[in-house]
Amino acid sequence: MPAYHSSFNDGGFRAIGNMALLPIKTKIRGPAPPAADPQQDDIIDEAIALFRANCFFRNFEIKGTADRVLIYLLLFIQESLGKLSKNPSQLEGQRTLQTHALQNFAIPGEAGFPLNAMYEKPANRNDADTLRQYLSQLRQECATRLVVKVYDGDRPSKWWMCFSKRKFMGLPNVGTAA
Repeated sequence: MPAYHSSFNDGGFRAIGNMALLPIKTKIRGPAPPAADPQQDDIIDEAIALFRANCFFRNFEIKGTADRVLIYLLLFIQESLGKLSKNPSQLEGQRTLQTHALQNFAIPGEAGFPLNAMYEKPANRNDADTLRQYLSQLRQECATRLVVKVYDGDRPSKWWMCFSKRKFMGLPNVGTAA
């Protein structure tokens, strides 16, 4: 059974390295283009929806630049669920994930990035800065939406937390710097 891929793969979006800069629905400032239709799902909605199905796969065939963004977000969600495994309240979980999203992290081409074999490094310093801002924007927005999905009342839902120990593609994290 193949993994689920991004529906944005054939969108013709701008790419840095080989990672697409996809539009997202957000109020967080950054280089991501605004979503054309706020009613349609964006890459973050897609990643949250596909996480539980895709986290069982050890291999993932990349079919486009949007799949690389999807993989990054799936690994970030995996890491975020690990942060929520201590069962904090919803408010504390929101604070924890926002802090985690803003932490220093590695981008493709840097030593701490776990997927350097599958990602190209940015062509120049300006592209690297844009990619870091884009990934930061994705991480912040994903953290905000994930808390809404995961929490059932004041405690994390057991149906989400049972996936906190799974390792998508056998990878532990998305390059958070120590």
